[in-house]
Amino acid sequence: MPLQMNRDVFITCAVTGSGGTQDRSPHVPRSPEAIANSAIDAAKAGAAVVHCHVRDPETGAPSRRLDLYREVTERIRDSEVDVVLNLTAGMGGDMIFGSAERPLPLSQDGTDMAGAAERVAHVLECQPEICTLDCGTMNFAEADYVMTNTPGMLVAMGQMMTDMGVMPEIEAFDTGHLWYAKHLVEAGVLHGPAMVQLCMGVPWGAPNDMNTFMAMVNNVPDDWTFSAFSLGRDQMAYVAASVLAGGNVRVGLEDNLMLDRGVLARNDQLVERAVGIVERMGARVIGPDEVRQKLGLKKRPLA
Repeated sequence: MPLQMNRDVFITCAVTGSGGTQDRSPHVPRSPEAIANSAIDAAKAGAAVVHCHVRDPETGAPSRRLDLYREVTERIRDSEVDVVLNLTAGMGGDMIFGSAERPLPLSQDGTDMAGAAERVAHVLECQPEICTLDCGTMNFAEADYVMTNTPGMLVAMGQMMTDMGVMPEIEAFDTGHLWYAKHLVEAGVLHGPAMVQLCMGVPWGAPNDMNTFMAMVNNVPDDWTFSAFSLGRDQMAYVAASVLAGGNVRVGLEDNLMLDRGVLARNDQLVERAVGIVERMGARVIGPDEVRQKLGLKKRPLA
């Protein structure tokens, strides 16, 4: 498949994530105010979409609290800066097993398994334009941690998102996740053409190399919209790679803490650097209104 460079690119900023980065950089936002402010700054820098998790304001630990999501949403929507809001729905599927010889019972430290309705309760509450749908189960970097998204759970969550009128951003960590995403569209659980995020280099999903990346790209249906990202020092390389392959880009502190060697980044700085790469490639960075038109989104008021 020949490369078909994307000339009209939107940037997503993944603002804070749920990983254990809160003590590795003072720029990783914890409180709803800090998360919203960082998202707003990213939008001012050129991000058309902001992808938001929430954290416990005191500890920085990942959270699913509705009040925190609502405060983040209200602060972003009450600002004078327009941006497409994308809330995670990836929380609530974490299983931490015991030792290799005694895997059960599950560890109570880190295991967070919730039903489909509970996992999307904040989406119903906040009515974002986009929410994520992690389209498969996989082993994560930690020895005994499994990200759990069974076919039945994905059907239930996907149908709820469709019924809410919120567009799922399908998170594909490997080729099988794309296979199942296409099944969800064919079955009518999700509407097509769909939107997908190619998540590269996340242990132990799709490895971070160009052959695997292009295999992922070639498995995305032609009428779908895709973005891609990679982690750490490869984040900016994937800005260029995704645009060359016909996609859009994602940057942000969820995936990378560094601006340069030894220099901790802010979200707006990462977005500014991505804007520079896209524009120097001869492409154009589009804003939230054009993203809504491209994806068929409608800006929604807080319920």
